[in-house]
Amino acid sequence: MRLIALAVAFAVSLVLAPLVAEAQQTTKLPRVGILFPYVAADPLNEEMRQAFRDLGYIEGLTIAIEWRYVGGDTARLPALAAELAQLELAAIIAIGDRAIRATRQATTTTPIIAGSDDLVGEGHVASLARPGGSVTGVSILASELNAKRLEMLKAAVPTASRVTVLWDPATGAFHLASLEAVARKLNVALKIEEVRRLEDLKRAFESARAWRAEALNVLASPFLHALRQPIIDHATRNRLPAIYQWGESATAGGLMSYGPSRRDVFRVIVVQLDRVLKGAKPAELPAEQPTKFELVINLKTAKALGLTIPQTILLRADQVIQ
Repeated sequence: MRLIALAVAFAVSLVLAPLVAEAQQTTKLPRVGILFPYVAADPLNEEMRQAFRDLGYIEGLTIAIEWRYVGGDTARLPALAAELAQLELAAIIAIGDRAIRATRQATTTTPIIAGSDDLVGEGHVASLARPGGSVTGVSILASELNAKRLEMLKAAVPTASRVTVLWDPATGAFHLASLEAVARKLNVALKIEEVRRLEDLKRAFESARAWRAEALNVLASPFLHALRQPIIDHATRNRLPAIYQWGESATAGGLMSYGPSRRDVFRVIVVQLDRVLKGAKPAELPAEQPTKFELVINLKTAKALGLTIPQTILLRADQVIQ
């Protein structure tokens, strides 16, 4: 009897095995979209992938990801957002005000996990505590940090009294008020240069040279960060000490940077996404703000510019590049 039972069990397993395999193959992975301001080859893409892996999401195995790269060409955003909206995704990660706005216009039903300069000021959420719509994510205190970077720049280059400011108008004019207030306290004159496209950089730096600018403050903007290498190259040619939002700009040759830890920002974005995939509603999921900020100083660039960075500011640095 035992042999008969084993034979029956074996026969049943042969029948069920293909069905189980088919069921595993047809199980749908959670599918999300990412609208990224960078190019496909940008190292920052790997940082986002690492944030997924840190939470146990392995692309192609436990989650399917549709990547769409802007690469500094913001005119492509509506079409890329529309592509993602048509894919019936569980959620879309959108980085930057323009990407969030394009995604909101493309879909009113897909949850959006956003990373941007000021989610409230840009009108994407009603409040950080209760977003109230289809958007939640991370709001990175851009207005306050733009002003803080001016303070850092003045501390590093005390003689600078004329500072050119690169500003992406798409981030909103409300960012400028706190910056101008700090400039008055520091007795620093500002000249705001709008940068809407790559071609605007040449004009902006020509204007800075004609104005005899002594330093450069690059304001928070995914678009400007996507253009970080051309900006660094222009600043180098014009011998302008400059401060940037993210550490990558300092390591790439900029004088200094001060802002949130990008790794922490990406991690929080994926944590928010994870909660949405598990049933949380963006309207009720509080948007978060960064808690860790990093000051990076490139002494090699300082030496090339003939600058001596005061010890007081060096002691505050989280990373000093020799």
